[in-house]
Amino acid sequence: MRNDLVRKGYNKAAHDYLKSRDLFKNNKYLAKFNRLIKPKSLILDIGCGAGKPIDEFFVRHGHKIIGIDISKKQIELAKKILPTENFQVKDILNLRKGEFQVDAVVSFYTIFHTSRERHQEIFEKIYSFLPNDGKILVTMGSENWEGIENNFHGAKMFWSHYDSAKNKEIIKKAGFEILFDEIDQSGGEKHLVVIARKIK
Repeated sequence: MRNDLVRKGYNKAAHDYLKSRDLFKNNKYLAKFNRLIKPKSLILDIGCGAGKPIDEFFVRHGHKIIGIDISKKQIELAKKILPTENFQVKDILNLRKGEFQVDAVVSFYTIFHTSRERHQEIFEKIYSFLPNDGKILVTMGSENWEGIENNFHGAKMFWSHYDSAKNKEIIKKAGFEILFDEIDQSGGEKHLVVIARKIK
């Protein structure tokens, strides 16, 4: 039910969301992450949207992308914007452990569209996709909240997240060491940004 809401919401909002996407100034986080990962990395972007600006940045810096998103419309846009990369319609909650083998994982503004009770499971799956010392760059909620917004770029949208302390606890419990965390306030919103590495 909630997943259908997110899927329909991003299908409806796809074009408008892409137009306003650069309200969130992510370049400093992308640059920091780029310095930590090896050249020509294969990066899995969970919740890739239209592939811009996140995947576009990494492709420009010589990396390869596998992008997944629940929204068919977003994937259609991503394939047009970055036709050389691998984009697939997939639901994050249906991913299987070990389904991907990549050098790094990024996920912006995605995990908190799933029920927070499943966030631990999601990070355990992400852990299984990476080699030892593999890196992740993710955004999560900064405070406890769950609910539905009725006008997210003209569509209904579902959010579910814990506070930043609980989120960092989840990431560590999944087997990661946090290298960097910050509450980002660009675009008039607050998100926890985390860079971490697989240590077990």
